[in-house]
Amino acid sequence: MNEKGRFEKDRLKIGVFDSGFGGLTVLRALIELLPDADSIYLGDTARLPYGSKSRETISRYAVSSARFIEEQGADLLVVACNTATALALDDIQAALPIPVIGVIGPGAEAARGVSAGGSVLVLATAATVSSSAYTKALHAVGLASYEKACPLLVPLVEEGWTEHPVTDEVIRIYLREALDAAPGTKTLLLGCTHYPLIEPAIRRVLAGLGHPLEIVDSARATAAATRRLIDEEFPEAGPSNSEPRRWFYATDSVEKFKRLGTSFLGQPLDEVRLVDLGG
Repeated sequence: MNEKGRFEKDRLKIGVFDSGFGGLTVLRALIELLPDADSIYLGDTARLPYGSKSRETISRYAVSSARFIEEQGADLLVVACNTATALALDDIQAALPIPVIGVIGPGAEAARGVSAGGSVLVLATAATVSSSAYTKALHAVGLASYEKACPLLVPLVEEGWTEHPVTDEVIRIYLREALDAAPGTKTLLLGCTHYPLIEPAIRRVLAGLGHPLEIVDSARATAAATRRLIDEEFPEAGPSNSEPRRWFYATDSVEKFKRLGTSFLGQPLDEVRLVDLGG
């Protein structure tokens, strides 16, 4: 945009950042909702997992990744990483001159929209749960919550075991423990961007337990919130006559990124570029 706030380019370029592959489920939802937008995705795979790092290190990594995306011409940034959203969103927003949105607030707002009373069960990684970010966000919109750390689910998804009986059993154990601790649960919030790939398994397990829940996918919620943000911030942006372009970057093995990323995005990643963001 120029100094008067008027959008001058023929189409938007949406930046999406994650420490790894999971954020591709957010990009997948964004492409479905905003098919005419260009997009640039960065997976900071050389420095994952963020969850095992200090807040200061997470912020430094996240800000450097965000700045890289902004330098590639992104008009707005989606922080598709729960850990970075929980611990570094304010720092990223302060560092960038473009609009920045995370995944936690939209997930909480979506849960409020479908909640029929009772508490919200959040399934997430141990790092996200320890931050209490979803609890704070859900309490801010008037919802009680119970967060359940599910450390085995990310490696199972990355192993490709999304339809494996072992994964179903692990989900069953986690859900039994969570529902015993929070029996009044009515809504289930998927608080990790890997989890949309196992949503069918989660639904199977819930049906087997006889405890149906309204499921909220934070990836889809974030895409919907991004579209609302675009309507507010870029009202003059519209479709272009040319095909939308996608750029993919990784800070570690591009071959691994292509292989795993294809399942997360739901389409082949023809080209992934290697970028060095330092330590």
